[in-house]
Amino acid sequence: MAKKETTKSFILRLDAATMAAVEKWAADEFRSTNGQLQWIVTEALRKNHRLPKRRAASRIDAEDEPTENPKSQKNE
Repeated sequence: MAKKETTKSFILRLDAATMAAVEKWAADEFRSTNGQLQWIVTEALRKNHRLPKRRAASRIDAEDEPTENPKSQKNE
């Protein structure tokens, strides 16, 4: 049986100055350039409430933290 693919590849074109800035930022944060771009996109989606309600990472984090009433956290 084939493994379910969890990532999707695509081509991204950036101007040289933007790419240099991303590469420096990634190095400053001890991340790969790809990891930095993933982090930037994820943070932008999170801040704009565009992420799906349930993500695998969120479920793992949620399992580690006890919650009294999940509905009370809805407006955070």
